[in-house]
Amino acid sequence: MASTHDYIADKRNDDILIYINGDIFNRAEAKISVFDSGFLLGDGVWEGIRLHNNKLIHLDDHINRLFEGAMLIAMKIHLSKNELKEAIWQTLKKNNMQSDTHIRLIVSRGIKSTPYQHPKVTVGKPTVVIIPEYKKPNREVFDNGIRLASVNTKRDSAVQNPQINSLSKMNCISACIEADRLGVDEGLMFDPRGFVSTCNSTNFFIVRGGEVWTSSGEFCLNGVTRGSVIKLCKSNNIKIFEKDLDNPIGMAAGFDKNAEVYNALFKLGFGFVEVGTITPLKQYGNPKPRVFRLVEDEALINRLGFNNHGAEIVKERIKRNKKLGLLGINTVSYTHLRAHETVLDLVCRLLL
Repeated sequence: MASTHDYIADKRNDDILIYINGDIFNRAEAKISVFDSGFLLGDGVWEGIRLHNNKLIHLDDHINRLFEGAMLIAMKIHLSKNELKEAIWQTLKKNNMQSDTHIRLIVSRGIKSTPYQHPKVTVGKPTVVIIPEYKKPNREVFDNGIRLASVNTKRDSAVQNPQINSLSKMNCISACIEADRLGVDEGLMFDPRGFVSTCNSTNFFIVRGGEVWTSSGEFCLNGVTRGSVIKLCKSNNIKIFEKDLDNPIGMAAGFDKNAEVYNALFKLGFGFVEVGTITPLKQYGNPKPRVFRLVEDEALINRLGFNNHGAEIVKERIKRNKKLGLLGINTVSYTHLRAHETVLDLVCRLLL
């Protein structure tokens, strides 16, 4: 089965050099103490950084997030930001790496005198580990896509702050296990209110009709990649919406032509509903018969046309009924556009 993080196996990874607290070790010799806070409790923070063409992608953003996460768990990193950056570059240089490399930067609270959760039993400074690996993404994931399913494990701040990139990944691991049992590649996680939050190891976006949609981000990791996508959309005049999404599955136009049952569809669990198609004036559609069953093909041919009650009636209906979710309006116009008016102008004039 595919994985969202599939990469092309590379024999060079058998002999990589790993940074541990200022020293360099061959992969086979790289070890930490069984009393380390990260091993015992998942107590620490981490970052995953990409090296591409001798450039560490979003390095400053990753380092800043690392320090912010450490501050939120009351852990003081003894190295400065610049010293950590230099350690990463030194590790890459030792491995003679220039591109297609993924770096796992890990900082745990350090060695403990005894296996106990309280920070006061920590002995010495935090443990810093840098693991660089050759990880060229597997093209098959891009070409074939992945399988996604909703899981029951929630992204919830009641137990653990989901915006901290913590070594304790049990929340995401639980969602990953659920997804695996469902026979899919990634689990779609919801927040405690029932809105879409994120996936267990990747960000979640909807791209449709030249627009990009994603969750509000309230219960997501403070994602560097997620933030970059949002920034790229804004800088390139691509419409980007950060919203509470009930469900990534919506009802397209054609079912509720006259905005009569959209709230019932929301109650069924649809994340968004599109009504219509609406025309400026009432239309009766094509002459009957206009729906044809293809028995052998187990299919239908729909030639209903644009039968609908017209914009004025639909407008009043929407005004009277409070919308329980994200409502879209599908419209078409032939001769009712005024001079220099777009279809969007028409929608605003007739329905808003």
